[in-house]
Amino acid sequence: MFGQMKDLYKMQKQAKEMKKMLKTIEVEAEEDGILVVVNASQEVISIEIDDEILNPGNKKRIEKGIMVALQRAMKKSQEIAAEKMKPLMGDMGLPGGQ
Repeated sequence: MFGQMKDLYKMQKQAKEMKKMLKTIEVEAEEDGILVVVNASQEVISIEIDDEILNPGNKKRIEKGIMVALQRAMKKSQEIAAEKMKPLMGDMGLPGGQ
C-alpha cells in the first residue's frame, strides 16, 4: 500500500511538472495577416494584426482570419500536449501511453 501511495505522489508531481512545461511551449499560427500565439496549455498568449489589413472594409476578413489562426494554433498546441503527455499516461497505465 505504501508503494502505491508513493507511486501516486510521484505521478502527481510529474503531472504538475508537465503542466508547468506545457505553459512554456508556444505555438504560432498565421492567417491572412493575423498571427496568433498560444501555449500548449491552450492559453492565448497574443494576437497580432498586420496594419495593412486594418480598415473598416476588412472587418469580416479580420474576424475570419482570427478564427482560422486561433483554430490552427489550438490544434497544434493540443497535438504537442498529447505528445508530451504520452510518457506520463503510460506511467499511469492509461490508454495512449507508450
